[in-house]
Amino acid sequence: MKIITKAEIEKILPTLDPIPAIEQGFVEYSQGKCNIPPVGELIMETGDIHIKYGCINKQDFYVIKIASGFFDTGENGPMTSDGMMMVFSQKTGAVLAILHDECLLTDIRTAIAGTISAKYLAPKNVTAIGIVGTGVQARLQAEYLKSVTDCKKIIVWGRSPEKLVEFRNDMRAKGYDVTATMEIEELCNNANLIVTTTPATEPLIMASHVKPGTHITAMGSDTPDKQELDTALLALADIVVADSISQCQLRGEINMALKAGTITNDKVVELGDIIASGVGRTNDQQITIADLTGVAVQDIKIAEAVYLASL
Repeated sequence: MKIITKAEIEKILPTLDPIPAIEQGFVEYSQGKCNIPPVGELIMETGDIHIKYGCINKQDFYVIKIASGFFDTGENGPMTSDGMMMVFSQKTGAVLAILHDECLLTDIRTAIAGTISAKYLAPKNVTAIGIVGTGVQARLQAEYLKSVTDCKKIIVWGRSPEKLVEFRNDMRAKGYDVTATMEIEELCNNANLIVTTTPATEPLIMASHVKPGTHITAMGSDTPDKQELDTALLALADIVVADSISQCQLRGEINMALKAGTITNDKVVELGDIIASGVGRTNDQQITIADLTGVAVQDIKIAEAVYLASL
């Protein structure tokens, strides 16, 4: 059994391009080729622990991932994350590797899912990228979008002036033109590709905020209680996409809209089906939403890529 540390993973990642593999993983998931049980979850006052696991049938490996996010580490403390991915043989059950990534691979595969969603659903001409949130995932989402859009203009929203300044300075150093705001309507008025990355439990973006031609990737709402989008916004949308329909019926934005009765199940299409058909957005006036709650097939694909590269 190999133990692969975060430092080793950081050296391996630049040698990989996991985007096509994760894209194919979504297709295999939607085609019923995966065995993905429901998410294991431990929700505490101080943070969330998620256990995601599964396999792609008749392939070499199965993967179990444990990832945590602790938000209340002190009055002004940052969110902390930790975790690991464990790679096993599908043939024998033997433990092949522990990837002690400290949540790095979860962050990367989550950012990649946002990129894939934008590839099929974002407008052709992205005028500005709206980032809701100022944390690690907010930065990664912006950076990974460079593979699908040349837009370098970012409008970032946050509740903390200090964190907004830090985000702005960090991303300007990477070549982005960044405007910071504490008014969500300003972001929605000026960005037509929006990514939400917060742990909010009440809507941040209302239906009235969003203009035609906007795509929104909702990343933050990955539990039954989290919500970043007004349920009426999903009713307004022309296309509503789930990374996993069954999972999004129980958590995230689609879950909230179904409970509110603003949408029905027949409005939702799965990301893997969009990828397989090659048809997402069909005109520049559509409002599109991708509700991404995180699917174990993403963990399987990125863990497999890192493990094989380490051999």
